[in-house]
Amino acid sequence: MLLIPAIDLKNGQCVRLEQGEMQAATVFSSDPAAMARHWVEQGARRLHLVDLNGAFAGKPENEPAIRAILREVGEDVPVQLGGGIRDLETIERYLDDGLSYVIIGTAAVKNPGFLKEACSAFGGHIIVGLDARDGKVATDGWSKLTGHEVVDLARKFEDYGVEGVIYTDIGRDGMLTGLNIEATVRLAEVLSIPVIASGGLSGMADIERLIAVESSGIEGVICGRAIYTGDLDFKAAQQRVEAESA
Repeated sequence: MLLIPAIDLKNGQCVRLEQGEMQAATVFSSDPAAMARHWVEQGARRLHLVDLNGAFAGKPENEPAIRAILREVGEDVPVQLGGGIRDLETIERYLDDGLSYVIIGTAAVKNPGFLKEACSAFGGHIIVGLDARDGKVATDGWSKLTGHEVVDLARKFEDYGVEGVIYTDIGRDGMLTGLNIEATVRLAEVLSIPVIASGGLSGMADIERLIAVESSGIEGVICGRAIYTGDLDFKAAQQRVEAESA
């Protein structure tokens, strides 16, 4: 089970939002690269970056901070990034900078052909991010709800060749109300590719629940607000996961 610390970038700072609301941002660090190093030193085996400005603008907006993080962690851990990725040139540039995985969200839903091209051109490096409320996929920084069912889209994108799916329950994200384990398990069970849980991680109880259902195909979990507020001791959770797999 991968415990993946999230570093959400807004105006070059590490922040956390509540339910995707840009005006509800809490700044946790003005030095995202140092924050990345901190989580690696705490045992992180992958990092999750979000370009929040990019997600809303539809184009990269935090590249200096992203490059600083990549330089800081080097080849120690893989880094995945989402937010504002809408063209193949951006993907190529990020991968050249040292990114391991690119997360395509809104663009995958609005322009499936682009996702298919990305999987073809950069096989092994593309993860799709599906953000949902009540089982329906949302786009554009969660501001627009579509009529698409998560399971239907995930199956289609699996056929395209994506490496995995990050499933976020946007009604819970940043709220510390607990992961939507049941919906994540349902998705993982119909796919053969890995699913990463996201949205609402509240503490060690969620980690224990995830460990119990890991065999369903859930590869990991994005750790956001809980590790910044101290509701989850990341190092202790990492040690718990490693003990389980030993």
